[in-house]
Amino acid sequence: WDCHGLPIEWKIEEQIRAEGKTREDVPVEEIRRRCRAFAEHWVEVQKAEFQRIGVHADWSDPYLTMSKAAQSTIVKELGWFLVHGGLYRGKKPVLWSVVEQTALADAEVEYHDRVSPSIDVGFPIVSHGELPMLEGARVVIWTTTPWTIPANRAIAYGTELEYALIDHSAYGKLVVATQLLEELQARLEKSKDVGRDDTAAGSSYTVLASFVGKSLAGVVCQHPWAELHADYARHAPLLPGDHVADDTGTGFVHTAPGHGEEDFDLGRKYDLDNPDTVSKKGVFLPTVALMAGESVFDADTGDSGTANGKAITLLKQSGQLLALGKLKHSYPHSWRSKAPLMYRNTAQWFISMAHQDLRATALKALEQVNFYPAAGRTRLTSMIANRPDWCISRQRAWGVPLPIFVHRTSGEPLRDPKVIERVVAQFQEHGADCWFSAPAADFLGPDYNPDDYTRVTDIADVWFDSGSAYVFGVEERGLSLPADIFLEGSDQHRGWFHSSLLHAAGTRGIAPYKDLLTHGFALDGDGRKMSKSLGNIIAPQKVIDQYGADILRLWVITTDYTADIRISPEILKQTSDIYRRIRNTLRWLLGNLPATTTDSPRAWTLEGGKWQIATPPESDSVAFDALDRYVLARLASTHAQLIDMFGRYEFMQAMRLVHDFCSSELSALYFDIRKDRMYCDDQLDSYRRGTCFVLDAVFGCLVRWLAPVLCFTAEEAWWERYGEVAGAASVHLTTLGTLPSDFAVAAAQDNSPVAMLEKLLPMRDAVNRALEAARREGTIKGSLEAKVEVVAPRELIEELKFTEKFLSDFMIVSRFALLPADSPDAPYEVHISKLDADHHKCERCWRYTVTTLSYCDRCLDVEN
Repeated sequence: WDCHGLPIEWKIEEQIRAEGKTREDVPVEEIRRRCRAFAEHWVEVQKAEFQRIGVHADWSDPYLTMSKAAQSTIVKELGWFLVHGGLYRGKKPVLWSVVEQTALADAEVEYHDRVSPSIDVGFPIVSHGELPMLEGARVVIWTTTPWTIPANRAIAYGTELEYALIDHSAYGKLVVATQLLEELQARLEKSKDVGRDDTAAGSSYTVLASFVGKSLAGVVCQHPWAELHADYARHAPLLPGDHVADDTGTGFVHTAPGHGEEDFDLGRKYDLDNPDTVSKKGVFLPTVALMAGESVFDADTGDSGTANGKAITLLKQSGQLLALGKLKHSYPHSWRSKAPLMYRNTAQWFISMAHQDLRATALKALEQVNFYPAAGRTRLTSMIANRPDWCISRQRAWGVPLPIFVHRTSGEPLRDPKVIERVVAQFQEHGADCWFSAPAADFLGPDYNPDDYTRVTDIADVWFDSGSAYVFGVEERGLSLPADIFLEGSDQHRGWFHSSLLHAAGTRGIAPYKDLLTHGFALDGDGRKMSKSLGNIIAPQKVIDQYGADILRLWVITTDYTADIRISPEILKQTSDIYRRIRNTLRWLLGNLPATTTDSPRAWTLEGGKWQIATPPESDSVAFDALDRYVLARLASTHAQLIDMFGRYEFMQAMRLVHDFCSSELSALYFDIRKDRMYCDDQLDSYRRGTCFVLDAVFGCLVRWLAPVLCFTAEEAWWERYGEVAGAASVHLTTLGTLPSDFAVAAAQDNSPVAMLEKLLPMRDAVNRALEAARREGTIKGSLEAKVEVVAPRELIEELKFTEKFLSDFMIVSRFALLPADSPDAPYEVHISKLDADHHKCERCWRYTVTTLSYCDRCLDVEN
């Protein structure tokens, strides 16, 4: 369990608010204590639910990120990045939640539609560079975040885009991307209440000149509020930006380095000023002229604050607001509080993607990973290739604290491995809570004066917790790295898979997994996301209560897990029908298999504590006909295919193969034909004993195939068969095993009985269709009343060489004959007639023979 993070802390804060207190009223140690108790409760609840579903795990010793052992490992791994120089403090814009008052990682962000104000703003040109025609013109920018205007420090343009200088009848000389002239004009005509006496409605423009973007080098504008306050009497240079496009807006991007990643990168490149403007509660700082005290979002509700409205009012007053509208667009929100986020300039701790070539190492490590489905490779590779430095600090209470001391004078973090060792030792003994209560000297030791350092109270990003999980979940348990497989939802390409890769690549130079498997998410029967508001949630516990856990497991494995999967009462009913057919197959096998105490030949035996499967023991007392050999051959080929499918995680295909084997090879063929032998032949008959061997082989394979899927049903069947056998503790303690080559060898020979029988299968299908037609017509009541003659090519008849008894048994009729056709290419002709009055029904086996007795000769011998 990943136990830390905002979801739990958020619940505790709700409790605190319900008590009439604020988060600041409660000591951090108390918040952490309550978070731990909350997590402990749900760990036990979920543990019971997982076990009910049939999940095998080390339940007595799971990994818990809040355990002392895990916390000490996590802080040790954090210390590795600190000591080796990869962990640094930087000031840059991060996605910030004013409701949760913390930075959020990309994996904690979801996008929802939001309506934002859109504005077109004029920036007066004060220096025209190499383009004197721009004298007196304004550069037009477009943005949906008016509140960021106070932080503007530049305007970005595209070097290869085409721009136009226009003379607008309502707004004078404007500069805009040529491709976007008509869109701008439409917004200008539509806009109302922009602080002008006249209106742009019905206005027009004339293009005065066109030029390429690179010509704008050296052009400088002034801030639109320059006339309103001295603090804004500053310049905004035009700078080239790779992120500028002409598909929307104006072809110019207003640049506020503290409120966007691309803005920040451009500002760092050109050494632009980047002051703090907004507090952690989303309120403009007192140092921001004209906007001090205005809120971007409400810190309690996440609703829009006053900042956008104030910025728009000031733009009207300055005469630089050209157009005002609304835009519905995708906007980042917190996946926990659902509140909208903002880019806020803050000092945070980061793991550098460039230090020791972390990005390159991670990308190279991915080349050794197998992806299921394969598309995951492109997704994760792209994310790693383009991701910024990893922001790992959070301004919260519930988590593993960053083991960092900062020098009060130099501002540099202490990178001493001995200090990290002491932190690790303290965490191992007392847990991470001691970071907030123990004296700094306990960690710093005798070499440093605590008065010279400030202890960082930020906690680590929970993705660093989970990214370290392979260390205490695999490596420290004595298992080898890389792990065989990581599996989770497809969203974890940006979460757990991502952070684990960066951690392992940075500290060990490898990917922590060999295989990476992702699955989709559960939707309702109509393909809609489940939600309380729609009332379409299907809880796993309710499915288990109604159908049992194995139905839930079977539903999962009979769907294409690589995409989103649907569930509904109708789908579950279909799944229960599949389950019933499989369970009935096991029941038939158990009902016909001899007791394990008899000396009947068994395929599976327990020897030396291991289950082994025997070679078919052909002898005077055990015999196999073509159908037995055919089923053994099909058993072997199915077994090999399943092992291959399991190895590639093709579970849906594997389960379909098992279901088809049960339906086609067993129920519709082997069981249907062999009922007569099992019910009516002498128990010591050599062919009946051979059939018992085949049934035991089939049962042993089938129960093992089903064990990972229908774990309860397989165990129930196993105990029904082997409950009294010493050493047969559980099917889950066996392996799939390897089947003897003799099972399949006959199928590989062109003239083998198995190969010949495969040629009979189409004929049997034709006979069954004819028998069904005869039943419908009233010619016969059942197949055993029928006399069947099949006209087939002479060459095929000579090749088959099966006895009439075998053919009669195979077709489940009392009399069967093959007659040669006149033409070698003639199709099968099937003739059905009712047996004549000389044939009498055996009261025991129901077959018709020429006799006046109540029993046929075979049944008479058995009864005697």
